[in-house]
Amino acid sequence: MGWGNIYRRRMKVFTVALIIYLDYKAVQKREKWFSRGKKAILLEKAHERNAKRVLSLIIELEGLWVKLGQYLSTRADVLPEAYISLLRQLQDSLPPRPLKEVCQTIEKELGKPMNDIFFAFVEEPLATASIAQVHRATLNDMREVVVKVQHEGIKAVILEDLKNAKSIVDWIAWAEPQYDLSPLIDEWCKESPNELDFNREAENTRSVSKNLGCKSKHDDTSLNNSLDVLIPEVIQSSEKVLVLEFMDGIRLNDNESLDALGIDKQKLVEEITRAYAHQIYVDGFFNGDPHPGNFLVSKDPPHRPVLLDFGLTKSISSSMKQALAKMFLACAEGDQVALLSAFAEMGLRLRLDMPEQAMEAANVFFRTSTPANEALENMKSLNNQRTKNMKFIQEKMKLGKKEMKRFNPVDAFPGDAVIFARVLNLLRGLSATLNVRIVYLDIMRPFAESALQGSIKTEPMVNTQWIYDTPVQSDVEAKLRQLLIELGTDKILGIQVCAYKDGKVVIDTAAGMLGRYDPRPVQPDTLFPVFSVTKGITSGLLHWLVDKGKLNLEENVSNVWPDFGTNGKDLIKVHHVLNHTSGLPSAMHDIMKENPLLICDWNESLNHIAMSNPETEPGYKQIYHSLSFGWLCGGIIEHASGKGFQELLEEVIVHPLNIEGELYIGIPPGVESRLATLSLDMVDLKNLPINKNREDLPSTLQSSNISELVTTIPVLFNTLAIRRAIIPAANGHCSARALARYYAALSTGGLVPPPHTTSEPPLGSHTHIPKFPTLETQKKKNNKKEVVTQKKTHNNNTNKLTTNHDNTDIEKGKLKRKNSDDNYDNYITVTNGCGDDYCTNNNIGSSRNDKREDTVSRIFTNPRIHDAFMGIGNYENLVFPNGKFGLGFQRLSSRDGSLTSFGHSGIGGSTGFCNIKHGFAMAVTVNKMSFGSVTRSIIQLVCSELNVPLPKEYSNLGENGEFMQLNSAEQASE
Repeated sequence: MGWGNIYRRRMKVFTVALIIYLDYKAVQKREKWFSRGKKAILLEKAHERNAKRVLSLIIELEGLWVKLGQYLSTRADVLPEAYISLLRQLQDSLPPRPLKEVCQTIEKELGKPMNDIFFAFVEEPLATASIAQVHRATLNDMREVVVKVQHEGIKAVILEDLKNAKSIVDWIAWAEPQYDLSPLIDEWCKESPNELDFNREAENTRSVSKNLGCKSKHDDTSLNNSLDVLIPEVIQSSEKVLVLEFMDGIRLNDNESLDALGIDKQKLVEEITRAYAHQIYVDGFFNGDPHPGNFLVSKDPPHRPVLLDFGLTKSISSSMKQALAKMFLACAEGDQVALLSAFAEMGLRLRLDMPEQAMEAANVFFRTSTPANEALENMKSLNNQRTKNMKFIQEKMKLGKKEMKRFNPVDAFPGDAVIFARVLNLLRGLSATLNVRIVYLDIMRPFAESALQGSIKTEPMVNTQWIYDTPVQSDVEAKLRQLLIELGTDKILGIQVCAYKDGKVVIDTAAGMLGRYDPRPVQPDTLFPVFSVTKGITSGLLHWLVDKGKLNLEENVSNVWPDFGTNGKDLIKVHHVLNHTSGLPSAMHDIMKENPLLICDWNESLNHIAMSNPETEPGYKQIYHSLSFGWLCGGIIEHASGKGFQELLEEVIVHPLNIEGELYIGIPPGVESRLATLSLDMVDLKNLPINKNREDLPSTLQSSNISELVTTIPVLFNTLAIRRAIIPAANGHCSARALARYYAALSTGGLVPPPHTTSEPPLGSHTHIPKFPTLETQKKKNNKKEVVTQKKTHNNNTNKLTTNHDNTDIEKGKLKRKNSDDNYDNYITVTNGCGDDYCTNNNIGSSRNDKREDTVSRIFTNPRIHDAFMGIGNYENLVFPNGKFGLGFQRLSSRDGSLTSFGHSGIGGSTGFCNIKHGFAMAVTVNKMSFGSVTRSIIQLVCSELNVPLPKEYSNLGENGEFMQLNSAEQASE
């Protein structure tokens, strides 16, 4: 292609683009003077004018613009009818190339005269497309074939058109930043040249046919793992010629012929959708160009879809395939945590922390398709939702109209996801073209599930990654790992075990996977939800305040928290709260019944506790305070310290123990990719016996209610709103190594153990103070200037946009990066609804010294602080006689009756505890909720190997946790 032609093509493209742009701008200016009805007429005429301009340009230029026109013609769900009706002509055929040119290409590519190859060759092409035209022929061996012949000089045209398209997209992005389609055109520029090599297309065709288990067109027998689609056999290929088996079929957009044969269009499109779901989620190798021209429908019953043209076929990595499947299932189940985790895994980075809006946007991809006659209303709905979301962003970020116009909430969009989105849009257009309604969430779900579950081995021993590859610290750890293999995936989904002996780490093992639909391996830094294990952490904060003289155990709570003294609660003391004898075990249960998500509101929950009525007199009866315990302690902690709960947690426990990023009560934005997902051991649940009611448990935790409760818990506590909320009785997220380190410190009266250096990534390397760049930062970043701003806030009650630094040292006025989560370098939190507390009520890390000059050697000054934890010695008169709880911790007794151990367990099996006398601390975190058998087996092995007395509560005759029966079967038989 000469420079003259290149210049003329470029000028025509840009001229038409500018004319269309100015035309619509003029209509926008004029329509404000017209009534609603006349506005519609005005806009419709503009669509007709500009559709004709687009069609004329495409026909004149051909090349890549034909493919763009074909794509647009399938989007009846988003484009006006004027464009669809005109551009649909491009699906049929373009003016053919001369037969002489076609024959010359065939003979040159195949190296033989036409007569030596073909018995007959039909001069009139079946179709002429953007890159090639197709002729029907008969080989000399009498096989019926089609011959696809590439246009002469088309490669130069396509490459030039890509440049022009890229320029237009960049121009639109500059003029209308909210319509920045750069990721789409970048990926197209990368993939489109592959279509020019027919040898590649031939190989792609063979691969997809094999992957789908395609049947011969003459084979009506049912094959296992096959789909009911046809793909023609490849006969011969070269770079510019492709010879395929001939399949007699009807074009997919030939509605009259389809109706004449009585073909079920709904079933037809569903089968095509299933074929693409298989290609994407099972094979990770899919055709990226499913427009109507690339399909036929076989004329012979049962009228199967025929898949054609595999030039633009995309291969994705196993990790991307799993991330796409995870995104799909997250949308299907409304799981915001999984969605944000999937985004992180696939490399899709957002500048905003808006999980609800992110879920709405992602669901647009998988929404049920609408027939063409509903397309207009559907587009109005989508546009209204988009306008609503953008308005929300504008209000939260306090942006002007011009600033909002230039703001793009997506920071990075991976190329693989671009082609994936394009395929989904083309499939949607396909269903609109045939006027059928496709429920993608139903059709594609089995394939997405297969993508995740297919990588899970049924036996750990055949999967070398089932136990994470970290050094074995001791003989007991080697034996533990063997036990985990023996327990296998029937009992374990994901697990971490860490143990300290005499201040040294002797076990640090991670195994399994993050969730039922998340096959990524559990690592030492994975965050597990640990439920009531959280109570032991919350209690530690309250004891720290007592140790520092800011609080007295025998003080009335109302002295510290005046609002609490209402409704006869003025006699409740701090030690009553810690000992579960305050008389308020069910104070939050009415909220849970009305709307469980109300517990995400920290201030509302505190107010509810303050206004509650006691059920018994303080100190009269020890009844487990399953949820109310957290807010009782939390209210005391905030009022006594004058600081936010999470701020104090960071200052008192996380920072001194160097467990940053691995112990949270209410997770921050940006850690979703490290979260384990809860599931329930259904076998354990079915075998759960119904025992008689226990006086030490509230009504909601009685045996008769357990089954209903535990089936609800995973659903509720997998939600992002709950996980981000401050629920100090039940919402801890931590790693076993962080939890074990905490108990190792408690066992020595608060002495900080030596650094934990036994596994990767290093403990404490995930310092997470979310960065919230200001708009000014974003502007300067766009100008390729490195600017960082910092603002801190201590406001506990107002929503503010704040900017902080994650893992940075300030040196000579510059910011030097350290070890951090790079994906969230430019993460803005725009909170809304439940779960805002992390970012709005407390500024984590605001009081910490980044240079660590305030490193402490011990948390508590009282060396006998553990006596207070257990309620023994000088503290014995503050606890309920022979009760299960000391002051905030479960008391664990040895077989001889001595109290030398304490800790706290949570429903489902996670636990942390320590033995003072033997210098032992241990933590187990699990994400497959069972009733203690796995945890019990592990603790029994470890205690036996280290000669540490086994607490009765972890023996075959004991019980532990709020109602986690470690020996439910044995209890039932007694």
